[in-house]
Amino acid sequence: MFNLLEKDPPVRLKGDALVKINKVGICGTDLHAYQGNQPFFTYPRILGHELAAEIVEIDKNENGLKSGDKVIIMPYLHCGNCIACRRGKTNCCTTLKVLGVHADGGMQEYYSLPADLLIRSEKLTDEEIALVEPLAIGAHSIRRAQIEKGETVLVIGCGPIGLGIIRQAQLSGAKVIVLDVNEERLSFVRKTMSIECTINAKLKPLESLLSFNNNELPTIVIDATGNKLALESGIQYMAHGGKYILVGLYKGDLSFNHPFIHSREATILSSRNATLSDFYRVKEILENGDFPVTDYITHRVPFTEMIQHFDSWIKPETGVIKAMLEF
Repeated sequence: MFNLLEKDPPVRLKGDALVKINKVGICGTDLHAYQGNQPFFTYPRILGHELAAEIVEIDKNENGLKSGDKVIIMPYLHCGNCIACRRGKTNCCTTLKVLGVHADGGMQEYYSLPADLLIRSEKLTDEEIALVEPLAIGAHSIRRAQIEKGETVLVIGCGPIGLGIIRQAQLSGAKVIVLDVNEERLSFVRKTMSIECTINAKLKPLESLLSFNNNELPTIVIDATGNKLALESGIQYMAHGGKYILVGLYKGDLSFNHPFIHSREATILSSRNATLSDFYRVKEILENGDFPVTDYITHRVPFTEMIQHFDSWIKPETGVIKAMLEF
C-alpha cells in the first residue's frame, strides 16, 4: 500500500536541475511494481518516470536550458563510458539506473536530477510531454525492427506501450495487424487508429492471421505484453526469415523450440527503453498531431487522490489505458 509522505525539498547538486513536476503518467512498470512482480526493482521506492516538468533552477549549460522552460525528462541514468554507451546504446548501459525503478522517481512536487536528462519543449502540453517517454519505448522498438514500407507487422498486445508501437508502425508505412485478448482494446484500435485487421487471441489466431495477410505470416512480430504465454507463442506467427522483437518484459525464463526458430532463420531481438533520438522522434510525432492523445489518456486524477485509485488501474474492466496524475 502506498502512503503519501512529507519530505524535505531536494538539494540541487552541481550539474543538476531543480524541476517542478506538473504531470506524471502511470506506466505498466508502476503497476507491476505495486503488485511486487517488476524485474530490476527494489523497495522502498518513489515511483514515476513518465514526467512533465518545469525548470525551477539550473546552472548555465551548453543546451541553453533556463528557469521556466517546460521539459521532457529522459529517465535513464547512464554512465557514458561503458561499451554500450560508447556505441550509442545508452538505453542498456551496463550500470543503467531508471528513475522510478532503480532510483527514486518523479512522484514528488520537486525533483533534482542531472540537467543532461532534460529536453526543452516549447510546443507540447504538459500531458503530451508526459507521454513522450512511454511512446519513445515504442519508437525504439520500431527502429530495432527496421520496418520497410508495405511490410506486414503483427503487434501483440494493445496496452499503453503496444498502442504506441501500433501507431508508429503505421507511420513507418507498414500494414499493421493487432492481436489481443481484450475486445475493448481491439475495438479501440479499430476506432481510434483505423486498424482494419484485429484478432482475438482466444479465437483461432493463426487462421485469422493468415486470412488477413494473403495466406502468409508477417515478417515482423512485436510483443508488447510481457506475458509468458504470449511471449513464447508469438514466435509461431512470424514468417520464415522474419524478426521477433520482444518489448514486453517477463520476470523469468522463456523457452523456444530450437528447430522451429532455426528453420525460419529467426531474428529474435529485445528492445529496452529508448535513446535520445527516440525521444526526439516522438516529440516530432506529437508536435505534428500524429498520435491520438485525447483518447489515449483515459483517467486523470489529482496527485493527492492517487492512492484510492491505484488498485482499480490494475483491473482491465475499468477501461484504463493511460492514467495521468495532476499536481
